[in-house]
Amino acid sequence: MPKYIASYDLIKRKDYQTLWNELERLGGKRVLESVWYLDVTSNTAAVLRDHLGQFIDSDDRLFVCALGDWASRKALTKLNEV
Repeated sequence: MPKYIASYDLIKRKDYQTLWNELERLGGKRVLESVWYLDVTSNTAAVLRDHLGQFIDSDDRLFVCALGDWASRKALTKLNEV
């Protein structure tokens, strides 16, 4: 399955729980405060972005990218263990 990173900035009304619930439902793991790792069956980053976009407000920001080569330091979740 493709592996993705999703990151977000919630602007005015910070309703994190709605987004967090969906990220957790998808099996996501938090690696930094607003960065999540996802191992999902989405065809493209754009499809995953559009799906997650349903769980944020119109003024919020969302970034999704497919992983290739990666490295981390002091991540909240060790990606090599998921």
